[in-house]
Formats: sequence, C-alpha cells, structure tokens
Amino acid sequence: MKKRVVRKHNAALNCFVCGVKNPLGLHTEFFELEDGTLAAKVTPKSCHQSYPGRVHGGVCTALLDETIGRAINILEPDTWAVTVEINTRYHKPVPYDVPLTVTGKVLENNRRLFTGEGAILLPNGEAAVTATAKYMKLKIKDIANFDSNGEDWRLYPREDDPDDLELP
Repeated sequence: MKKRVVRKHNAALNCFVCGVKNPLGLHTEFFELEDGTLAAKVTPKSCHQSYPGRVHGGVCTALLDETIGRAINILEPDTWAVTVEINTRYHKPVPYDVPLTVTGKVLENNRRLFTGEGAILLPNGEAAVTATAKYMKLKIKDIANFDSNGEDWRLYPREDDPDDLELP
C-alpha cells in the first residue's frame, strides 16, 4: 500500500545511522508518513556485515532503535529521546547491498516515556527483524552538546526524495 510522505526528517553529520559524512555509516533517510509511521530508507553495505552476505544483528538493532526513537517527533517535533530498553527479534537474514525499509511508530506515550515498535522490511515486504522499545524523553541539552538547528543537525533534501512509499 502506498503511503504519502508528509515530510523528510533531519540528519546529522557523523551519526552511524543517519550521518551524511560518516564514511562507514548507513546514510539512512527518514520520512514521516501520512498515517503517523516513520519510514526509513537504507541500503547497508558489506562493511555492515556479520556473516558474508548478511547485515550484522547489532546494525539491524541500531536501525530499529533510531527509527522507533525518532517516531516520537511526529507527535512531538521538539522531543528527543534516549533508549531505556529494546527487544529485537530476528526472523530472516538481512542482506546488504539491497534497499530496505525500516518502520517505526509510537504505541504508548506519556509525559516522561514512550514505547514503540518497528520492523526492517525486505524488498518483498516481509519483516526480517522486529523490535519493541522504550525511550525516556529528554531535552537535547541533556543528551548532547550540539546545536539542533545548525550544521550538525539539518535537512538534507535530495531531488529523488519520494512523494510516497510502498509499505505492506
């Protein structure tokens, strides 16, 4: 089912998951969808492998952690979060050099914490890895020392950014 992209999310310079200048990073792009889901587009490379042909399980968890954790920004655009716990389930091998979609959405939300769920989807729509996670909401000054409106965190639009994404 095609879902309309509402907006693209910011990226950092050196983040392992979204960093645009991290030479070993995943260069993941995040898109807010009309139904309140956060979807990420990523193509892991061989430097992200565990066994040959397979993305490392820790990399898969990092992708889910970032995607689920960012989903709070749909409801609360100025909220930042840190992971309290994450439970990851591996269903199928995740190949590298293949475009993947990662989804995340908020399930419960209160003043201090939120929980969410997500999945890494293979090109055929099958969920290869799923996760549930809990996050603590914090102000950016309590998490990191950077300007959330500066060079380290900004929008990096591309001409081929999608208008909609196909999700199962």
